[in-house]
Amino acid sequence: MSTASPSRLGHLPFARFLRTEAASGVLLLLATMAALIWANSPWSGAYEAAAHLDVAIRLGPWELNKTLLHWINDGLMAIFFFLVGLEIKREMLTGELASPRLAALPIAAAIGGMAVPAAIYALFNQGGPGAGGWGVPMATDIAFSLGILAMLGKRVPAALKVFLAALAIVDDLGAVLVIAIFYTDAISWSSLAGGGALLALSLGLNRLGVRRPLVYALIGVAIWLLFLRSGVHATVAGVLMAFTIPSKRRIDTISFIADARRIVDEFERVDDPLPLTNAEQCDLVGELETRCEEVQPPLQRIEHSLHPWVAFGIMPLFALANAGLVVSGDFFAVAGNPVGLGIILGLVVGKPLGVLLATLLAVRLGLASLPRGVGVAHLAGVGCLAGVGFTMALFIAGLAFGESPLLDSAKAGTLIASTISGVLGVVVLVVTGRRARAKPAAA
Repeated sequence: MSTASPSRLGHLPFARFLRTEAASGVLLLLATMAALIWANSPWSGAYEAAAHLDVAIRLGPWELNKTLLHWINDGLMAIFFFLVGLEIKREMLTGELASPRLAALPIAAAIGGMAVPAAIYALFNQGGPGAGGWGVPMATDIAFSLGILAMLGKRVPAALKVFLAALAIVDDLGAVLVIAIFYTDAISWSSLAGGGALLALSLGLNRLGVRRPLVYALIGVAIWLLFLRSGVHATVAGVLMAFTIPSKRRIDTISFIADARRIVDEFERVDDPLPLTNAEQCDLVGELETRCEEVQPPLQRIEHSLHPWVAFGIMPLFALANAGLVVSGDFFAVAGNPVGLGIILGLVVGKPLGVLLATLLAVRLGLASLPRGVGVAHLAGVGCLAGVGFTMALFIAGLAFGESPLLDSAKAGTLIASTISGVLGVVVLVVTGRRARAKPAAA
């Protein structure tokens, strides 16, 4: 991130990732609006009834019964965290976190952006009933923040988008660690040991060269069930499972090109006006498909396949299920109690302050350098966008407060803070962009 060239944004994987996150951010906004409208409509009872609808899976004497809200938050969100784990692993292997120099700036920004909001929240809630919610304002919503940044287009430096993406990914890793360590109930060590054994099995299969996604999917479901019983939040299983997915290609680029050319030449040699009836051509097509799978790591294939389902299905559904908050006359009073106020100030003030101070400190200590074309004002704008907590903030709020009335305060604070942070981020970056364009003109 610190030395990323803007030209790297032209690479297909990141460009596709950015487009997906931008579109997902729009859909998240629509789902949030739908949830708020539904929860405040004459059909609000149906909203609550749907959230608490019992859904059971039975296999003989075995039964798993949870409400629809729990299936979304504990089940579908495990897939979201699995995708987060894949993104983190990819970035650590080949992306912007692959070397200490590249990783220093976004890691510093993420740490500052988590520590300062948590400290601000703690100041308002120390010793109070909401003290356990300090993890809520630490979160950054990657879809919303990147979506807003993508809509600004060329008005912001291209490297800034890469920086925010890496910052948000490190932030997600921090959130996972916070959930695993601090938002865990009493632990069933036998279930946790079973989950650990299956993780070791998955890692062993990786080392043995097993590449079938179905194998890892079956193991992943079993690990999820064991973590569900262990007391450690089941979504953590998704991240841990992601780190066992194979990330190496079976054949190298030179071998793939040679095989592909040979297959295409043979395909052309046995040309047939009705290729579907030509068994030899069908075999060649199958061989080419196999080579395409072998040259692409399973991690990358799975991530590419899952991303649209998570971005356009799971995350909007999570927003629809969790963002429904009754907006009454005392809405701002609810948001203004220590929990809501701590979240608002943590995200709106703490996030940009923490991001800015930590990045400048990393640069001053010589641990990193600013991306090309990025200045202090840009960092302040990105810090504001990092204050759009939403998905992860709501998720942690649910873990911290459960069915407590404080959950409404946390939701209200998150929605207000995310809105303010998004608007501030856009204003800062647009003004900074105009000043940058005006300088050459003035010269």
